[in-house]
Amino acid sequence: MPRTTEAFSRIRIDAQLKDVGWTLDDGISVHFEYTLSDGTRADYVLCDRSGRPLAVLEAKRQSIMPNEGRKKGVHYATLLDVPYVFLSNGDEIWFWEWQREAHPRQIKTLFSQEDLERRAATLVLRKDPSGVPIDKRVAGRDYQIACIETLTREMNLGRRKLLVEMATGTGKTRMAAAFIKRLFDAQQITRVLFLVDRIALAKQTEDAFAEHMPELPCYVLRAGRKFQHEKRVTITTLQTMINEYPKFSSGYFDLVITDECHRSIYGKWSGALRHFDGIQLGLTATPCVLKDADNLPDPEDGAFIKDTLRFFEVDQPTYRYTLKQAIAEGHLKPYQIYKAKTVKTAAEDGFTVKRDELDWSAMDEATRDEFEVLFGASETITVDPSSLERKFTIPERNRAIVREFRDVLEKGFTGRDGVRRAPQWGKTIVFAVTKKHAETLALMFDRAFADKKPSPEIRYADFVVCDTGDGATPDASTIIKRFKKEDYPQIVVSVNMLDTGFDCPEVVNLVMARFTRSAILYQQMRGRGTRKAPHIKKTGFTMFDFVGVTDFHGDDDEEIAGGFVVPKPKGKPPGEPRKLLTLDVDDHIDPATREWLTLDDLGSIVYSDAHEARANDLGLRFEAWLAERTFNADQLRCARMMESKIKADAETLTEFGAWLFDDPPFSHNGGYMRAVQLFEGEGGLTTMLASLNKAVFEGGAAPSADQPQPAIH
Repeated sequence: MPRTTEAFSRIRIDAQLKDVGWTLDDGISVHFEYTLSDGTRADYVLCDRSGRPLAVLEAKRQSIMPNEGRKKGVHYATLLDVPYVFLSNGDEIWFWEWQREAHPRQIKTLFSQEDLERRAATLVLRKDPSGVPIDKRVAGRDYQIACIETLTREMNLGRRKLLVEMATGTGKTRMAAAFIKRLFDAQQITRVLFLVDRIALAKQTEDAFAEHMPELPCYVLRAGRKFQHEKRVTITTLQTMINEYPKFSSGYFDLVITDECHRSIYGKWSGALRHFDGIQLGLTATPCVLKDADNLPDPEDGAFIKDTLRFFEVDQPTYRYTLKQAIAEGHLKPYQIYKAKTVKTAAEDGFTVKRDELDWSAMDEATRDEFEVLFGASETITVDPSSLERKFTIPERNRAIVREFRDVLEKGFTGRDGVRRAPQWGKTIVFAVTKKHAETLALMFDRAFADKKPSPEIRYADFVVCDTGDGATPDASTIIKRFKKEDYPQIVVSVNMLDTGFDCPEVVNLVMARFTRSAILYQQMRGRGTRKAPHIKKTGFTMFDFVGVTDFHGDDDEEIAGGFVVPKPKGKPPGEPRKLLTLDVDDHIDPATREWLTLDDLGSIVYSDAHEARANDLGLRFEAWLAERTFNADQLRCARMMESKIKADAETLTEFGAWLFDDPPFSHNGGYMRAVQLFEGEGGLTTMLASLNKAVFEGGAAPSADQPQPAIH
């Protein structure tokens, strides 16, 4: 059958309907060539489970743009008195709520019958949200109310992409909760997706929503768990949603909120957002203005801004509330900076280490061999300060930082202006470089403050580490909970765990033992101290800068900027750390990884945690690969089947070979020859599989669900 005919398009449309769960042969759900009162025929009429029409679907042949069917679609919809029109040529799908919108919009899939029914049900009770009161018990500050009113006004104008910039600590989550509640009360939405950066923040968001919106049940969707369709708000991470979203039609969520997700959510992994035909709302504490994007010290920051603004189709946020405004109006606390560097840290051009300064006898053989390579025939090596705690460590440097922190806490310090300032004793976050660095600092801080502990077994200082390749802290959530709710630990050393999104108003000190070029990350780290805590008489917070990061970003406690802090020309910026050496070592099976494959009572496979982790990792790689390809609808359906196969055999599959097309489910759909046809010959199929295997099975480690995208140095 020629591909240019409308009949060929209808074969593909039938398949698309089946993909989202429509029953084509029950005589109730879908009517074909449906004769209307004026004798014309609608290609498809989509009905609810009782057979009542909800939408028409106008089919066009592949060579015609679906939009050319608008006039016919509206004619049929008028005669049937239905609110929705779908337009499709088998490749592209467009959706149109024609009585309320001037133009149709392209969507990724047809809506399922259930999703279409839910949308239609809201039309009966839908109200103008601007006339629905904002719950000021949830978000009662003037700027929060102004933000919600702005978002509502923009929605009423037909805008479907909205971006909010609100400084860390000003209540973005509460504002979002009040906005969600208003839209639910106005019957504008029925389901919400709330995306966060890490699973720890998902739980924090769930607690906040349960407190502020108890009438709207929400839950955290974790990797490998089932959707709870009865709940109104789904909270999850980017990585989890990347592995789950293809299971649902584009109509499943009516509102999608992205809270400080890392840059890739608006770049190569934006498919998880673009899939759903819901209002898109982005929440960020990062100033997003195009004029700043090309002047930032870290190019990744500029790319993040550009990708974010491009995704939301704006040149500036829909609503802004800056740090400067928040501090000036008393909603956030100001800060002071204490700067001190060790001699080695301050060596902008690097510092020299002599061969005879090292205790070679204390080194293991591997370390000794590595240093021999570094020294070569020379008696000295020059160390870049930015490689400290990555390639090199100086124990005395870490001890000096700890001693200095304790000394300034106890005695204060008189600055060059003659004013003596003293930080407040209390909860402290220390930002470290690696897991080893965090563990070392936590032990040193704990020993330095041993006299402040009520008993020896109590930890005055502890550490939490996101899984950055050398292992996560297994009890991180417990440590964080104790830090927030109990007297001890007083100090927590963090690697990529408390940098963003963490909410503990009692934090009064931040210790910068990690350097970053990223203005975005720097501002997020700084934001951990800005929240008010009148119950401890918090007047502000202190940043202890031991690595020169405040100078690099031009931060000055006398002049708090509302936008990006801009680096001042103060010497050469730290260079890139050396690459870690690759070790040629023996490898063997770890006995601890051996386990039985188990089944539940229904005969379904119960996958191990290792399998789920591997499946999620491969799914993330697959999604990144897919985002770089342009497939037609049939190719995409085949690709999704390949993805399912990869995830099902995650622990054993090391490549996707052409022979797999002879196995189910491919064998039920034409097998290998069908794959050859779909991908334009054996050469095209071979090329496609080669790129897939390179991206999915040979690539580097994908980001953890609890780890921000590692674009920050």
